[in-house]
Order: sequence, then structure tokens, then C-alpha cells
Amino acid sequence: MNNQKIGTKCVQAGYTPGNGEPRQIPIIQSTTFKYDTSEDMGKLFDLEASGYFYTRLQNPTNDHVAAKIAALEGGSAAMLTSSGQAANFFALFNICECGSHIVASSSIYGGTFNLIAVTMAKMGIEVTFVSPDADEDELNAAFKENTRAMFGETIANPALTVLDIEKFAKVAHAHGVPLIVDNTFPTPVNCRPIEWGADIVTHSTTKYMDGHGAAVGGAIVDAGKFDWMAHADKFPGLTQPDESYHGIVYAEKFGKEGAFITKCTSQLMRDFGCIQSPQNAFILNLGLESLHVRMPKHVENGLAVAKFLEGHKKVVKVNYPGLESDKYYELAKKYLPNGGCGVVSFELEGGRAAAESFMKKLKIAAIETHVADARTCCLNPATSTHRQLTDEQLEAAGIPAGLIRISCGLEDSADLIADIAQALE
Repeated sequence: MNNQKIGTKCVQAGYTPGNGEPRQIPIIQSTTFKYDTSEDMGKLFDLEASGYFYTRLQNPTNDHVAAKIAALEGGSAAMLTSSGQAANFFALFNICECGSHIVASSSIYGGTFNLIAVTMAKMGIEVTFVSPDADEDELNAAFKENTRAMFGETIANPALTVLDIEKFAKVAHAHGVPLIVDNTFPTPVNCRPIEWGADIVTHSTTKYMDGHGAAVGGAIVDAGKFDWMAHADKFPGLTQPDESYHGIVYAEKFGKEGAFITKCTSQLMRDFGCIQSPQNAFILNLGLESLHVRMPKHVENGLAVAKFLEGHKKVVKVNYPGLESDKYYELAKKYLPNGGCGVVSFELEGGRAAAESFMKKLKIAAIETHVADARTCCLNPATSTHRQLTDEQLEAAGIPAGLIRISCGLEDSADLIADIAQALE
């Protein structure tokens, strides 16, 4: 499977039915699983055997879909979560604790910014935000003795900055910590961060992976390459005995390839229970089967709309890394040679008021707190997804108050452009 093309993996990876078994991944809609003896079940609780005993931790449907996502990203193991927010929280909290420090790009989704800056701060985890454009010296200066992770988004939502993954990975590894990259917007069809040095990849599967606005979910993929034991003092949760599992040492028992996801499942999913429902995992898999077909169309529509907006007199600025005029064009050519995504952000003359007026006039694009599915949608982040940020934080994240984010769906690009044109007029 590793040598197959991405399109084949989208369709085939993760599940191979046996003789007479269901061709489609079966939905195991059961909370519990029956065993013949307490000894059999005890082996599962001791992590001495693989299997299922309670869907709050693991479910066969979810594991098949997670295996497909791991194959798409080129990782060694993966797990599904109830949302993209849960995926990012689990990925960070799995290696952080009270007293830890995170270095994160300032150009990230507002909900994730709030998660790290506010909610995790209440747990005693501090953060230093850095510009995605910072040079290596600036990035190095952000690290502390207690830094345990570095975080960024491949294509930031909604500023559409492109992360220099190799640079961030180089700096993270120089300080003995993993780089965690949220790859939601490009998906593994258009970028595989692990190939550029990322250690952990997260997704809001709610977006392009599902592709139809049908099922909320998230995913975490481990590259299986970070040597936890080489930095044992930084990651005691992985390198020291876990007394809640009879003293097991995850990095020793499951190695680089399995330690991170096993701990994340057996500890965090056990205690927080942010499981993706098997029904949602089934719906997600249907979306994954066509992901490689849909993403080129999203990119085609995004570029067409971006070019139209770039030439319109009422548009102050357009952010789309596929435009030659975009400051991230060269990085996009490196990391996203087949294009990034269908999301475009732009500013109108007149700021917030103009953005509100424009969106009211759209007929095809709907105003939604959503992005990246088959139907075109738009919003003003400053008054919705990022409204918890101050104007100063908005500017730092590359999201001026009058910015509009439009997610180009799978409609005909000529119709999308005509709708935008009439709304602008």
C-alpha cells in the first residue's frame, strides 16, 4: 500500500474485506464488546492484547478509517476524535502538562488560538506565539527549557499563510521537541507534512475529508519517527511508567511507531472520551473515497475566484497562495505544487460594514460557520470564528476586521464568479 498512488489509497486503504465479508466498512454501532472470560478482557485493559471493549476508547469502524488516514499521510498510526479541536487538544496535551510551554504560529484558526492561549493556560500550560514568517533566530528565541511542542497550520485558516514546514521542523528538532502540523486545508492529497519533517499531523475531518458538511470529526496521525527516549526527560508520560496501566512505559513497549497514539488513546480518550461516532466515521470514509477527485476542483475554483477578485477595483487585497502576487507563492510552489485548497480570503474597501453588505447580496455562497465542503460558503471571521480575538490579535494573525473568507465549493466557477460580481456591484 505504501507504494500506491494517493488516489488508490483514498479508495482502498484501511480496510480489506475477507471472503464473504462486507465490501464497505461496516458500522459497528455498539458501545460494548462481549468476551468469554474475564482473563480475555483483562489482557485488553493491561494493553497486552489488541481488541475492543468499550467504544469510548476504540471502535473497529473508527480504526479502519484512521488507518486509511495514516496511509494517506504516510504515518505509522492514527486515531479519530470527535472534532478537529479535540484532535489538536489531544495532540498537544498528550505531551504537555502543567508547567509545560508551547511555541505556536500566531497565524492559526481562531478556535485553536483560543484553545492554546486561554483554555490550556488555565491548565498551567503557557504559549509563545511566533510569526509564521519568523526567521530561525526568532524561532529559536521563543523556546524555553520547558517547551514541549511546536505547532502550526500548513495553510492557516483564514489568513492563508503557508507554513515553512522544513524550517519549523528544523528548529523544533534542534530543541528536542516534535512539530505538530494541522493539515486540514490542503489534506494529504495536496501536502503531506511528514515528508517535510513534521512529527504529528492533525485534521479537522469535518472539512475537505468529509467534504459534504455531514459529519463533525478530527484525526491525529503520528509519523512514528520522533525518538521519545532520546529526550526522555522532556516526555515523562511516554518514557516513564504509567501507574494507571500497571507501570507500562509506552515508548519502550510500543516504540517510536506506536507510543504516541497508544498513550493518546489509552489515557486521553479513556479520560476525556472525545470519540468520533462510528456513524460519523462511516460518513467520513465515504468522503475520503472521493477526496483525490474533489480537491483538484476546489483548487481550480479557488484560483479562478482569487484571480477575479485580484482584478476588481473594490477589492483591497486578496490572500491565496496560488496567486503569483501572493507573498506565500514560492512556499506554495514548494509545499503545494498541485495547489492548496479552495479557500480564498480578501478585503473590501469599507471594512467590516462593506463585508457584511457584500455577504448579504450573495445568492450561491451561503453565510456559514463552516468551510471546505461541496457547497460554497463564506463568513467574516472577525465577527464569527475569530470574534474572541482582539483587533491587535486579529492583525497579528493576519486577519483584519474587514476580511471575508470564501470557501469555493464544487459548483461551476463561472457561476461563482458571476455571483461574486453581482454582490460586489
